[in-house]
Amino acid sequence: MKHNSQITHVEHIKKRKTLVGVVRSTKMGKTVVVEVVTTFRHPIYKKATRKTKRYAVHNELPDIAQGDKVQIAQIKPMSKTKHFIIVSKL
Repeated sequence: MKHNSQITHVEHIKKRKTLVGVVRSTKMGKTVVVEVVTTFRHPIYKKATRKTKRYAVHNELPDIAQGDKVQIAQIKPMSKTKHFIIVSKL
């Protein structure tokens, strides 16, 4: 059994919260705005509802453009609003 100090970087990334969304803005330097849409069913009325949320995401990839579908992962806070990083372009 591995202890917390022995967990590799790759295993640590797998345990992080990941989301898939669409890039909506690339106007900032190394930050993009990603819009994530989640669908859920209302617990009482059983109606399917869409919920959208926008995240400020750190971007190190050079070829990310507005409208691209990306996967983002949660990281420790980089600033007041940035808590996610782009993992890959889908």
